[in-house]
Amino acid sequence: DSVAVGLSGGKDSIALLTALSGLSHYYPKHFTVRAVTVDLGLGNIDLQADGEYCEKLGVPYTVIKSDIGRIVFDERKENNPCSLCAKMRKGALNRAMLDAGCNKIAYAHHKDDIVETFLLSLIYEGRLHVFSPVTYLDRSGLTVIRPLMYLSEQEIINFVNEYRLPVLKSPCPANGHTKREYAKNLLKKLETEAPGTKERMFTAL
Repeated sequence: DSVAVGLSGGKDSIALLTALSGLSHYYPKHFTVRAVTVDLGLGNIDLQADGEYCEKLGVPYTVIKSDIGRIVFDERKENNPCSLCAKMRKGALNRAMLDAGCNKIAYAHHKDDIVETFLLSLIYEGRLHVFSPVTYLDRSGLTVIRPLMYLSEQEIINFVNEYRLPVLKSPCPANGHTKREYAKNLLKKLETEAPGTKERMFTAL
């Protein structure tokens, strides 16, 4: 397997890249790892730290330049930009992965992401839906894997802090003002009022 990690610069993806890179040195079945960042073209992010860290790990690193930010925020002026942005980023990633000869893409979704997605789907779409651990994309022949899905966000934060991993601040203008942020805050409120809610929801899922 050749596994690509979509590196956003955030804590989750840098933790995943670090873990997979370490695992690749002793896992019984050989696999290689590479990192890819889709630059949204917002002009407000410095990817040098990510490039230097990938070099330190010995992981090939590719930056894909795009106009996704301009299209989503300036041309389309999306009220809910996350959905369109995610689709366009995934499309750019998939094309880059195929060009690089990769057959698997690793996303850094964790346990909290999964429960939050369930809430978003229930509240805004009227359906019960969550991320799958493994998803085969038949159009491209790529397989998406989510190796962090049994880890909580706090465990990832602890890991990042312990190893002092380089974390970049999100350049997205909508950061902190999204429906996902609403779901995250709602989950915190539920957890405060009924401790263990998040774990029980994940177990049920």
